[in-house]
Amino acid sequence: MTSEPAKSAPEPVKAATPVAPKAAVSSSIRLKKIFGRLFGILSVVSAIGLSFLTWWELDIRPRTDDAYLRANIVGIAANVSGYITELAVVDNQKVSVGDLLFRVDVRPYQAELDVALANLAYVDLEIQALKDAITQREADIVNAEAVALYNVQYLARIEPLLPKQFVTPDQVDAAKRNVKSSEANVLQAKAALSQAQANLGQVGDVNVRRARAQATVVEKRLNVGYCEVRSSVNGYVTNFNSSVGQFAQIGVQVFALVDTSSWYLLANYQETDIRMIEPGMSVAVYLMAYPRVHFRGVVQGIGWALYDQNQGSNGVLPTVSPTLDWVRLAQRFPVRIVMDPSQDAHPYRMGATATAIVESNRRHQVPDILKPLLPDALESWLDTLTTPPAPMPDSPGR
Repeated sequence: MTSEPAKSAPEPVKAATPVAPKAAVSSSIRLKKIFGRLFGILSVVSAIGLSFLTWWELDIRPRTDDAYLRANIVGIAANVSGYITELAVVDNQKVSVGDLLFRVDVRPYQAELDVALANLAYVDLEIQALKDAITQREADIVNAEAVALYNVQYLARIEPLLPKQFVTPDQVDAAKRNVKSSEANVLQAKAALSQAQANLGQVGDVNVRRARAQATVVEKRLNVGYCEVRSSVNGYVTNFNSSVGQFAQIGVQVFALVDTSSWYLLANYQETDIRMIEPGMSVAVYLMAYPRVHFRGVVQGIGWALYDQNQGSNGVLPTVSPTLDWVRLAQRFPVRIVMDPSQDAHPYRMGATATAIVESNRRHQVPDILKPLLPDALESWLDTLTTPPAPMPDSPGR
């Protein structure tokens, strides 16, 4: 008996996958292309618009990142030479006008002052002695004139007696010699008086002997005062590399002070921008040390000269380079901007990097060729950009 083969289980029927119509696929592709083209066009238009606005802003408000904060540097040097005996400051210390910085050994200069004072007292004694000598010379003149007058009168009495032989010729000759001698004594006494007066050194109300000695005293007293070196400005000590025992020489700087009484910014602007900059314009300044603080300054002036390395002379003939660069870069001229006073909350530091934006007073009109393409609202808004803001009485950076 034969067995029938076993029947296999029926396979499950798979669900049919829906097929999208070709029309729907082509419509989706067209929409993507349209959106892509619109996006591209909007991107190009936006780029052109942003480029125009950037050019507009830079053209009416010149700016530069090549700017550095500066202050005046006051070199500290002694007016006298000597060893430093005391240092009253340290590096980066804040000082005020009149504060003691350091002392130089005062002993040699004090000794010179004592000698000058003693010499002044000695000159006073000499002056008194010379005045007494003048009095003596005046008395000698009176005595010499009296003797001369007597000799003249005596000769006048005896000359008439000679013909009558009451006197001898020798007596008359002796009387004449006495007259001449007495006249010479008068002249000698007057010359001695003039010499005594010259030795006294009196010119009007001033005695030159005492004035010279007194000037020496003043000089030596100044040298004693110069042994204490004090600050002449308000500022900060910098480049301090000194120690007690160092020998200070006249005019040789020991260290320096940063003068904080006036700060200014040296901003290097391209020569194509300086036409929009004038002295007195307000400047917005941003320091890299305080990026969110708005400082203000005023343009003081624009540099008039730069050093040109390509130009020179050899004797009387100019030197011109035979090569020429294809790329010509605009020169940068320094613009000096006076800053507002520094405050304790945001202190200035010399050499700090800054960004300077000049608030130009000139109005830049929209080109006529662009006016038909710009809406009235956009044109009005661009016109407001050309109007500089009113100066603020107090800014966050002050």
